[in-house]
Amino acid sequence: MRQIFRPIPPPLARPFRLAALVFAALSFVAASGVRAEDAARIGCVPPGVWADGTGTAVEPAPLLRRLAEAPVVLLGEQHDKADHHRWQLHTLAGLHALTPDLAVGMEMLPRRLQPVLDRWVAGELTESEFLKETDWRTVWGFDPAFYLPILQFARLHRLPVVALNVERSLISRTARNGWAAIPVAEREGVGTPAAPTETYRNRLTETLAAHDRSESQATAPTDAAKRFIDAQGVWDRAMAEKIAETRRTTGRAVVGILGQGHTLYRDGVPHQLADLGIADAAVLLPWDADRDCDELDGRIADAVFGLGPAREDAEPQRPRLGVQLDPGPEGITVGSVSDGSVAAAAGLRTGDRILIAAGSPVRAPADLVAVIRRQAPGTWLPLTIRRDGAEQELVAKFPVERR
Repeated sequence: MRQIFRPIPPPLARPFRLAALVFAALSFVAASGVRAEDAARIGCVPPGVWADGTGTAVEPAPLLRRLAEAPVVLLGEQHDKADHHRWQLHTLAGLHALTPDLAVGMEMLPRRLQPVLDRWVAGELTESEFLKETDWRTVWGFDPAFYLPILQFARLHRLPVVALNVERSLISRTARNGWAAIPVAEREGVGTPAAPTETYRNRLTETLAAHDRSESQATAPTDAAKRFIDAQGVWDRAMAEKIAETRRTTGRAVVGILGQGHTLYRDGVPHQLADLGIADAAVLLPWDADRDCDELDGRIADAVFGLGPAREDAEPQRPRLGVQLDPGPEGITVGSVSDGSVAAAAGLRTGDRILIAAGSPVRAPADLVAVIRRQAPGTWLPLTIRRDGAEQELVAKFPVERR
């Protein structure tokens, strides 16, 4: 008979949670080796320090107490960065110490998989069963080891976990045909998004232009750009609706685990939440050591947390291309290329759209990840990309394994 573990009742658990919060808060600051009052005079965010949207250091315990009163807290991420997910887990734990009645919303899974998440939280599935029943490798594709600690935390404390996303095919159809062309019965229950802010519209138009410059050189969005913006709005709206519904039906504060592109400058999901009546959602971001300090303009997020330089030796030893992948309505593009990486040596650039890898079409991150995982040291990986509106062939060479 399967044993179900019950969480400690809140009256008894609260002292332990508060103690954990104090320890975590002190650890966050101590990790940087920089006092919070000194960090305020540093241009960027030192490792282990919380800062506001201008980069000015703030004390972590009062910050978390304020955040614990928010109806929604969005924790942005870059999907392929392990430290981002570690930060999400620590922040979730800190918030849970102050407000145990949380729900966790995850971009990673579409709504149809909610029954699987419910069974996971109830303790009815092993990790391998969960990954199989969600078809994780195909549906999301990024390393499940990044997300399983968050899912384990939610199960340990019996926190509802909510599938925020819709099928990728709905977003792709919107990008091809526009939202108005999709019959209501085929919209997965998603309502019409609020019109995007002008800054969001401009940012998405620039993103599309960088991905395919031949489609959008003019200042006014082309039809393709309008459909791309439509698709992004539907994506944001779908997640915002599930977050708002969870808040309304459970009364719990919702912690959203999602890509930071959906949260920046309170555009995307926060904008759609405001249209749904939740105007005071909080946006938190991890801040990488090499990130441009000029982005800290006071609007990018409510608070950021400084991370140290990435440590390659801390990551699982597997073939690495060295790119940040940005999934989008029409496939995946290269968000950034790591210096000295296999991708950099192959000539990949930010904005390249990856079409084919080793003869296999690439439509989602899972497609490329699967090909790379099969790549042996010292072998060549042919890639077909689209850059500046034209297809190009590149070859990535993986180094010989060091003994």
